[in-house]
Amino acid sequence: MKLNIVPARTGITWVKLGCKTFFQQPLAMSGLFFMFMALLSIATLVPFLGAALALALLPAATLGLMAATQEATKGKFPMPSILISAFRAGKQRVRAMMVLGALYAAGFLALMAVSALVDGGQFARLYLVGGKITEDMVLQGNFQAAMWVTMALYLPLSLLFWHAPALVHWHGVTPVKSLFFSFMACYKNWAALAVYGLVWAGVFVMAMVLVTLVAALLGNPTFAALAIFPVALLMMAMFFTSIYFTFRDSFTDTDVPADQQAA
Repeated sequence: MKLNIVPARTGITWVKLGCKTFFQQPLAMSGLFFMFMALLSIATLVPFLGAALALALLPAATLGLMAATQEATKGKFPMPSILISAFRAGKQRVRAMMVLGALYAAGFLALMAVSALVDGGQFARLYLVGGKITEDMVLQGNFQAAMWVTMALYLPLSLLFWHAPALVHWHGVTPVKSLFFSFMACYKNWAALAVYGLVWAGVFVMAMVLVTLVAALLGNPTFAALAIFPVALLMMAMFFTSIYFTFRDSFTDTDVPADQQAA
């Protein structure tokens, strides 16, 4: 396995490829994303362990969407069963993915524990358990500080796990090594990932502005309120579709011919 260093402009290419691939199979990719969200939502309903279970399933579920994207790039229609690709790869890799999921859940919960030291656990409870967000709560200094601490700590956590599920599944890398390789790939390609993130942020903002403008032209403010949520979900589906390309271009399997990589 070889780490590839890509130029910053590749971040734009990743966004374009994500959007292009999504529109090649819009029904399949949007449907799979909604199933992905439903799977994690159902996991949260498990008494006591719901939040931790959903977190532990996230790496495997994300890998499923990446596998679906790979199928779409081949002109194939990804079936719903592809979402559980991580659990159909042999016992050794299934165990490795389960360990990776446990590590992600532990890391995220540790992150929330740190934020709880800032505001007494108010933000962590809201995020993990749910509840009503009030204006007074949002305006509290401790709550805002906990939110910023969480965001700051989540960045390195996300870099550790960004490529890890794909490395475990497609390259047979052990969970701990996959975290190291994932972080190093993100570090080496930080410029491309920064451009990638900024472009996606711009796309999200443009989509929301477009919805607002359409509502204004129609003279119907209710349209914006009704359309923003489904539009945001579709944008998220496109974003998750693009993640596969950040992995594909960051690593090369030196033992596999170029036309068969990540197969």
